[in-house]
Amino acid sequence: MVRESGADVARVNFDGVSKAFDGSLAVDDLSMEVLDGELLVLLGPSGCGKTTALRMVAGLEDPTGGTVSIGDTVVNDVEPKDRDVAMVFQSYALYPHMTLRRNIEFPLRQQRIAADERGRRVEEAAATLGLGELLDRKPGQLSGGQRQRVALARAIVRDPKVFLMDEPLSNLDATLRIQTRADIVALQRRLGTTTIYVTHDQVEAMTMGHRIAVMRDGRLQQVAAPQDLYERPGNTFVASFLGSPGMNLLPARWAGGVLSVDGESIDLPGSVTAIADGPITLGVRPESASLNSTGIAASVVLVEQLGAETHVICALADGTRVVVRQRNQRVRPDLGDPVAITVDPEALHFFDAETGERLDVGR
Repeated sequence: MVRESGADVARVNFDGVSKAFDGSLAVDDLSMEVLDGELLVLLGPSGCGKTTALRMVAGLEDPTGGTVSIGDTVVNDVEPKDRDVAMVFQSYALYPHMTLRRNIEFPLRQQRIAADERGRRVEEAAATLGLGELLDRKPGQLSGGQRQRVALARAIVRDPKVFLMDEPLSNLDATLRIQTRADIVALQRRLGTTTIYVTHDQVEAMTMGHRIAVMRDGRLQQVAAPQDLYERPGNTFVASFLGSPGMNLLPARWAGGVLSVDGESIDLPGSVTAIADGPITLGVRPESASLNSTGIAASVVLVEQLGAETHVICALADGTRVVVRQRNQRVRPDLGDPVAITVDPEALHFFDAETGERLDVGR
């Protein structure tokens, strides 16, 4: 849980932060506060600026504009070693000739911590991450998941104000990723250390973060708790990026109080207020769409059977793809079958057709 602010807080604040490389903005006017004790996930596709933002907190990149603060201190001109942060990288970056004990205590040696204190901290960090019986081994004798836990132990042994994690699970297989992300969440909750975690995996983001900050092309799109982002995405990018599969975005038209998709009118609840006549983008989650005898005409282009559920990918007359999530359906359509799609009127999302921004329709 996020700690109450106190005297020794570790908030991280981005105030109008930009970073340019060769005249191209990697991060553009980023303003956001990471709360003391929070695990905030920076989420977005490759090249969106999330790792650059993280590296500016670490001091590995200098902002082109704006300020980065840790606690009440602006750290733009503070050396990385003096920022009291610990970073875990995508690669384990372990010294292969050293035992795990020496790898974990290495940053403490750099800080000239006394031997007794080093030993105590190493034993404590190793016990926390289930490495106590492995301290005399070398990295080459470990699995990928164990190596990543060593990298985490080397970070927490410093007892920093802020953890910075740059896609630390991307080199692990699926089973290890699930286990290790659970370990990281449990560790962060136990320590209560402010943590910024970078990933392009929206499942990781949804399951790990207290809040998620979604980025695109260097700009912050939205910051909110995972469920809030899922239920009320601020624009079409967030809507389509968050979710597996992402939200369906359908070209629609509002005219005279009637909403239609591909000429088929859509029933709406009474809570929806009128908006200006014209084209809009209608958002429908795959679980809020279903196949019925009547509805929006489409044809099946792909059927993905995933065990407990099936994803039926359909195409409307204009080529727009719609994913319908079916659970435990015994009858599944075949490729090329004509189908009709209906949507749950209580679960619709409305976006401006030009800007992609969420429309206020009184819900």
